[in-house]
Amino acid sequence: MQQSSKTINRLRRLEGQVRGIIKMLEEDRYCIDVLNRMQAVKSALARAESEILKDHANSCVAEAIESGDAEAQREKVSELIDLFDKLKR
Repeated sequence: MQQSSKTINRLRRLEGQVRGIIKMLEEDRYCIDVLNRMQAVKSALARAESEILKDHANSCVAEAIESGDAEAQREKVSELIDLFDKLKR
């Protein structure tokens, strides 16, 4: 199975978990239970994000490095720096 297929499956499971949170809220479930479920979703989403970042580094960034194209290399590095800046916020 391709990495992207694994990530898509993971995100589909997360989609179901988010629907479950909505149902919990509609059923007026205990707040701490809802928050615990939300934390689990956030953690799983962070893992999916990490997998996508690894895939990007192993494909797009590696291709730019291997190409020897200095402009492409600068572009990929700039994209990563921008991403890391966003993650710090």
